[in-house]
Amino acid sequence: MSILRCMSEPAKGKRLLITSSAAIIQRVPPRSIWKQACLHLTTGGAFSQDSLEAYLHHTGYILDERVDEPGEAAIRGQVIDLFPASSLLPYRIEHDGHSVTAIRSYDPVSQRTETEIDSLLLDPASEILLERADDGSLPERFDGMEHRLPEHYGSLATVFDYWPDAPIVIASGAEERRQLVMEQVADAYESRMSLRGEVSGSASALATERLFIGDDEWQEILRERRLTVIQAPSEGEAQKSTVLCFAATARPAKAFASFVQAQQGSDHKLVLAAATKEDLSRMRRRAQSLQLNSVMIERWSDAVDGPPKGIFALQADIRNGFIDHRNGIAVVTAFDLLGSRASSGREQDIRSAAHQSTDMQFQVGDAVIHVDHGLGLLQGTEAISTDEEGTSDTIRLIYAGDTILMIPATDMGRVWRYGRMSESLQLDKLKSDAWITKLAAIEVETRETAARLSQLVKDREAVKLEPIVPLGRDYERFVARFPFSETTDQLRAIEEVLEDLASGHPMDRLICGDVGFGKTEVALRAAAAVALSGKQVAVLAPTTVLARQHVRSFQRRLAGFGLEVAHLSRLVTASEARAVKNGLADGSVRIVIGTHALAAKGVKFKDLGLVIIDEEQRFGAAQKAKLRAIASRGHILTLTATPIPRTLQSALVGLQELSVIATPPARRQPIRTFLTEFDPATARQALMRERRRQGQSFVVCSRVEDLDPMREQLARIVPELKVIVAHGQMPPAETDDVMVRFADGEGDILLATNIIESGLDVPRANTMLVWRADRFGLSQLHQLRGRVGRGRIRGTTYLLTEQGQQLPKATEKRLRTLEALDRLGAGFAISAQDLDQRGAGALLGEEQAGHIKFVGADLYQHLLKRALRGETYAEDWAPELNIGLKGCIPAEYVHEPEVRINLYARIARIDVSESIDDLEEEIEDRFGPLPEALRHLLRFTSMKQICHRMGIGRIDAGPQAIALSFRPGIADNLPVKDVIAEAQGALRWSGERLVLAVAEEQTDKREKCVLDLLARLEQ
Repeated sequence: MSILRCMSEPAKGKRLLITSSAAIIQRVPPRSIWKQACLHLTTGGAFSQDSLEAYLHHTGYILDERVDEPGEAAIRGQVIDLFPASSLLPYRIEHDGHSVTAIRSYDPVSQRTETEIDSLLLDPASEILLERADDGSLPERFDGMEHRLPEHYGSLATVFDYWPDAPIVIASGAEERRQLVMEQVADAYESRMSLRGEVSGSASALATERLFIGDDEWQEILRERRLTVIQAPSEGEAQKSTVLCFAATARPAKAFASFVQAQQGSDHKLVLAAATKEDLSRMRRRAQSLQLNSVMIERWSDAVDGPPKGIFALQADIRNGFIDHRNGIAVVTAFDLLGSRASSGREQDIRSAAHQSTDMQFQVGDAVIHVDHGLGLLQGTEAISTDEEGTSDTIRLIYAGDTILMIPATDMGRVWRYGRMSESLQLDKLKSDAWITKLAAIEVETRETAARLSQLVKDREAVKLEPIVPLGRDYERFVARFPFSETTDQLRAIEEVLEDLASGHPMDRLICGDVGFGKTEVALRAAAAVALSGKQVAVLAPTTVLARQHVRSFQRRLAGFGLEVAHLSRLVTASEARAVKNGLADGSVRIVIGTHALAAKGVKFKDLGLVIIDEEQRFGAAQKAKLRAIASRGHILTLTATPIPRTLQSALVGLQELSVIATPPARRQPIRTFLTEFDPATARQALMRERRRQGQSFVVCSRVEDLDPMREQLARIVPELKVIVAHGQMPPAETDDVMVRFADGEGDILLATNIIESGLDVPRANTMLVWRADRFGLSQLHQLRGRVGRGRIRGTTYLLTEQGQQLPKATEKRLRTLEALDRLGAGFAISAQDLDQRGAGALLGEEQAGHIKFVGADLYQHLLKRALRGETYAEDWAPELNIGLKGCIPAEYVHEPEVRINLYARIARIDVSESIDDLEEEIEDRFGPLPEALRHLLRFTSMKQICHRMGIGRIDAGPQAIALSFRPGIADNLPVKDVIAEAQGALRWSGERLVLAVAEEQTDKREKCVLDLLARLEQ
């Protein structure tokens, strides 16, 4: 919509619109809507909350507690978070009720503000702008209303109506794509009309000409405007404009010097381009070594207007160099010159994203663990009157027999989230010794686990290996064959793996990245580095199909390097298997790829340097133990999109090193996911759309017995499409053959069970229908939908249920979770959801349910971390302060109870090493100026931090004296005697307490006395 708004504004110069065949033929809202479609907020300008709320509803924004996606808003008193539909970042607006006082952008992950701006323009989040009814009310929005756009506006416009005099330039192939889109539109309309009767209550289909520009109208538009058609260059012409990758040559410096000399001889200018200032400086130094001084420029036009043979430096993220013969310019990029050491410049902290995804927050209705009372139900907050003026927040917990426990909200540090409440959970009884006994047993087990973990780490660190450093020329040649731009996270993961290999200690690293995010490339780089150094590599895949695909990928990328890539699985013959085993034993086979057969007794390696385990969640614990055993004195690299909870837990507590690939490839788009009842018209529309764009589709059933009925259904609704079938009850060789043939392009639809979830790479497949999705697990469904949308076209997955089927609430919530987590990189979050639902199991045991089921993942991990540091539960104490200083988070400051609960927990659990000032700044940043009650709470928390650090268990402060009670043995390490002597009789030692005689009625002055005393003791 922001593009249409820009097009509707008066021209301020030359303008260019770049669009696609599918977008240009769609009808759009008329230009007249823009008179009331936007809202302009300026610092110092007038503000009305009622007007803003009306605008947000009018233009399709969604109100939410946390704003992190375009089209969302949150109103929190004098602070309003908005994510404009056309913006890359959300914004935080502060106001005083009458005017805007500040507008700042903020990070959607950390929620911290970044840059202050003077004004903000809001565009609509929907094509439909709701108008008030005669009684002044606004109608409600409903899903899919944009699909009936013509019924809302009197008449629709086209993009050409916005710029009636603009010429048209059509790229090669664009007209063919437009025709395919129109065929798809026509077929969808016909399907909807013919199959409409099978679905009761379905709305009538709108005529295609009401939504799209038809063929006749399209030809008329082209006749009325100046038309230019761009033809694709021939292969020879394209070769003339290509720049060599110097880093992959035998002598990169000489190759670069020869290229520069040739371009200078042709009077060509040279532009050095890099994404970061650091890489650009390195490139300029390379040029300077050739006696070439470069000039920094800010835009391409500076180079075009520059003198012949000029040398320029431009900060721009360009992957490969090229030669612009028209303007006489040769462009050399950082990747051309620096190879794999070049940076993409899109730096971001992926660890925060990973932990953000695994940080499950408290929600009302959750099962929680209070460390003193056990498993209860979090029912909500309740304000109670205090003896002094005002109120205080308490947390209501429900235990067995509907017993109620009210705890101060400031005690949330002793409450841990267990997970979602379910009927199978049995709440603990209050005032019972059962919980204390259970917790003591779990702590013993945790200490034993920590001891074994620590020993494992020590054993691994004690092993000394020969450092592996990839050879320059061959490794750069290998890297140069990667046809895509690495993402920031990919580059970081590759760098971390190479550092591990060069460390001289065994690597055990988990690469967690969503489906299609480039984990295989990280594995390829690691394998190349190890194999080129002379050692062997074993790559293990859970299925023969995935193993075969890996064999093809590795052979293609490593061709010409003199490295033999072998295959060992049930697909190879007995004689081939013997030859591979002999090659592994004598070292002639450098890389072997296979299934768990690689861990068989007859397989021996001469010099195994690296084991790569792909799709590790598909292997059982016993299988993985065998796989790890073969790499006992080598490196281990594990790849997964949705790590099983045990693996995720072990990575988060430090048993494995963790690299997260959270950045999607540049052209990868999120997979659209819809939960809906089965509708023959919708199914035909989806499958035929895929066929018309020369793609393929998956139809997945949970049971083999569902395949034949579904095949009959498909034969009826899409008789023109070829369906092939694969399932686990077929002979293994036949199953593999079918799946590989489909991956090679044979067939329009693969009808299969969930055997396709592991690694089947079909770049042309972009549509998936999952029948009876309620029968699949969360991670299974995410893996399944990762099979589509792996090319440049956005994938779509339909989670289908039977018509009229009433799903259990828990099941629907699980499927809605997947529907909501359709963003790129959701695999890590889904794994955290899985961990939340079924626990992580014992880290070192066979059982999946382990002791963690008794205390929940959060508390178990907390206990385990303490045990790894050698601390016991008894040492997990908190100072008790009775100084008259109270504090709370007022409901009028943070309105949502759940947000307040989580904020209380955050404050209560702040670590001794963390800064209260930073937390105060963050809260003020998110919610506005701090009220006095919250300032009191933060000062109270700061004092508890000091006491914990000094070992002071309790402080009592009254009108006549202040008493400090120390934990056993602590006072001997503090300068207590010196402080008493300096106090000249005001301080005295009484039992285990240090007493300060001071008459002070006012709380704030007593607080100052306490802080002064603590400061003297801490000197």
